[in-house]
Amino acid sequence: MAKTSNSGAKKGVRIVVAGDRGTGKSSLIVTAAADTFPTNVPPLLPPTRLPEDFYPDQVPITIFDTNPEDRAKLAEELRRADAVVLTYACDRPETLNRLSTFWLPELRQLEVKVPVIVVGCKLDLRDEQQPISLEQVMSPIMQQFREIETCIECSAFKHIQIPEVFYYAQKAVLHPTAPLFDQESQTLKPRCVRALKRIFILCDHDRDGALSDAELNDFQVKCFNAPLQPSEIVGVKRVVQEKLVEGVNERGLTLTGFLFLHALFIEKGRLETTWTVLRKFGYNNDIELLDELIPHSSFKRAPDQSVEMTNDAIEFLKGLYELFDSDCDNNLRPPEVDDFFSTAPESPWNDAPYKDAAEKTALGGLSLDAFLSEWALMTLLDPARSLKNLIYVGYPGDPASAIRVTRRRRLDRKKQQSERNVFQCFIFGPKNAGKSSLLNSFLGRPYSDSYTLTIDECYAVNVVDLPRGVKKTLVLREIPEDGVRNLLSNKESLAACDIAVFVHDSSDESSWKRATELLVDVATHGEDTGYEVPCLIVAAKDDLDPFPLAIQDSTRVSQDMGIEAPIPISSKLGDFNNIFRRIVNAAEHPHMSIPETEAGRSRKQYHRLINRSLMFVSVGAAVVVVGLAAYRVYATRKNTSG
Repeated sequence: MAKTSNSGAKKGVRIVVAGDRGTGKSSLIVTAAADTFPTNVPPLLPPTRLPEDFYPDQVPITIFDTNPEDRAKLAEELRRADAVVLTYACDRPETLNRLSTFWLPELRQLEVKVPVIVVGCKLDLRDEQQPISLEQVMSPIMQQFREIETCIECSAFKHIQIPEVFYYAQKAVLHPTAPLFDQESQTLKPRCVRALKRIFILCDHDRDGALSDAELNDFQVKCFNAPLQPSEIVGVKRVVQEKLVEGVNERGLTLTGFLFLHALFIEKGRLETTWTVLRKFGYNNDIELLDELIPHSSFKRAPDQSVEMTNDAIEFLKGLYELFDSDCDNNLRPPEVDDFFSTAPESPWNDAPYKDAAEKTALGGLSLDAFLSEWALMTLLDPARSLKNLIYVGYPGDPASAIRVTRRRRLDRKKQQSERNVFQCFIFGPKNAGKSSLLNSFLGRPYSDSYTLTIDECYAVNVVDLPRGVKKTLVLREIPEDGVRNLLSNKESLAACDIAVFVHDSSDESSWKRATELLVDVATHGEDTGYEVPCLIVAAKDDLDPFPLAIQDSTRVSQDMGIEAPIPISSKLGDFNNIFRRIVNAAEHPHMSIPETEAGRSRKQYHRLINRSLMFVSVGAAVVVVGLAAYRVYATRKNTSG
C-alpha cells in the first residue's frame, strides 16, 4: 500500500517554540527557514513561515518564537498552538530538568492539549566525555507526560537534524499517533480498530470475510489513487502471513491481517498511510465521522416537530437484528449488542439517557421491540447521533432517507389527529408520588418498596400495542419535582411534549395538592406560550386507602379543568388500568384532554367578546354601506325621471 499526502483538509499548521532562555529556540527557527546558521539573532523572532512545498504534505507551517519572561503572551501563543516544540540545551542539563519540573506541567496547567516535540538543541556543544542515551534520559519523562510525541536532538550550527524537527511537529498534527496507537501496549487503540473494521467490511464486497486481490486493488485505488501490481499484492500477503498465519486465508486478506498491516505501518512511523485510509472513509482526527457527512438540513425542524426513523431505516435495522441475533431467540444479549456496534467508535447506549432506558429480557438482552425503541429514543433526542450510528453500522442508502420530520403539533391539534409513531410523555408529580415506579413498570421491572429520590431526568421507552395490530413507541420522560421550575423557564419547553401525566399518591392529600399545582403551572405555561398539551392525572398507590374527600376533590378539579378524572393504578399490585394505552390514545387525539385554567378561560371569553363586538361593528358598517348605496341609486333614478 503506497503512501500519499493527506492532511485532513488542514490549511496550515501553527507551531509554537518554547523553552528556557538561551536554549537555542531562535537559532533553530532561523536555520530551518533560511538553511543558514545566523551569526546574530534578535531576542524574539517575528512569525516565520515555511512554504507549503517545504514538506511532502504540502501544508504551510507558521513558527512562533516565544519569550519565557513574557508569561501572558507565552500563554496566549501556547493556547493557540497546533503543536509545541519544547527546547532544552544539550550542554546545560538543568534546562532538561526544567522540562518535567516546569514546562510540561505548565502546558497542563494552561490546558494545552496538543502534541509536544521535545528538542535538544546545541548538540555540537555537548561534552563528548559524558555520552548520554536520549532514549534512557527521555523514557521516564515520556512515561509521565504522554503528550510528548517525539524527542530529537539537533545542532543548528552543524545543520544536524534541523528540518526533521518541524517535520515531526507537522506530522504530529496532520498524522497524530495518540488516536491510533497505544505506545505502552504497542497495540492499535479500540476506536481505531472499530473504524478499520468498518472500512474492511465496506471493502469486502462479497461479504466472505476476506479481501480478495480484486477487492484489495479497489481499496488501494480508492485510498491512494493508484492500483497495486500483482507482485505487490503477493508481497503484502507474504509479509502478513510470515508474521500472522491467520492474517491470510484462501480467499484473501482477513480482518486480522488488515489490522496487523496498519499496526505495522504505525510501528514503522508510516502513520500517514493509516490516516489517509481513515480520511478517505470520512473520519476526523477523533476517529469519528466528519460532521459534514451528516445531512443536518434533513432534520431541521420547528420546536413542536420531532424526528422519527423511516420505514426504510426500521427495515434495515430489523434485518441487522436478525443477523446479530445468532441463536434467533429474539434476545440480543449484551455481547451481541457490543458486536452490533463494533464498527462505531463506541456503543451509543452505554450512558444516560439511553442506558437502561429500554426493557430487558430475562437474560439481560434486548428484544426486537426494545432494540427499535432505543433507536427511536436516540432519533427523537439526538437525530445527528442516530444518523451517525446508522452510517457506522452500514446503512446503505442516503442518510437523509433514514429519518423524517413529523407534522407540527399545533397542526395536529387543528386536524384533531396525530400521525406520529413515537410519542413523548412528560411525567410530573411530587416526590414519592410513584413516578419512578410507573417508569419501571413500563419496562417490566419488578416493584420495589424502597424509595430513591430521582435527581436527574430519566427516560423509559417501549412499544405499546394498540388494537388491529398497530404499534406505537412511547417515551416516558420523568421530570423531578425540583426540576419543574427550571423546565418551565424555557418558553419552548413543552413544544416537544405530546402529552403530560401528573402522578400523585392517592393516599396523601398533600401529594394530591402538589400534583394539582403542577398541573395548573404546566397548563398555564401552555396557554401563555401556545404549546398546550393534553394532560392526564394518575392516582398511584391505589392499593392504599385514599385520603378523605379524594373522590370529591379529584372530580371537582378534573371537571373545572375539563380533563378526564384521575386514573387509579397500583404498581405494587400490578394493576395499571391500561394506563400506557390510554396515554397513547390521548396523545393521538391532541385536541382533547387539554386543561383550561381560570385565567385561560377568562382570556378566551375576552377574545370571544372582542370578536363578537368586531362582528357587530362589521355588520353595522355593512348596513350603512348598503343603505348609502341604495340611497345613491334612488337619487340617480329620481334625477333621471325628472
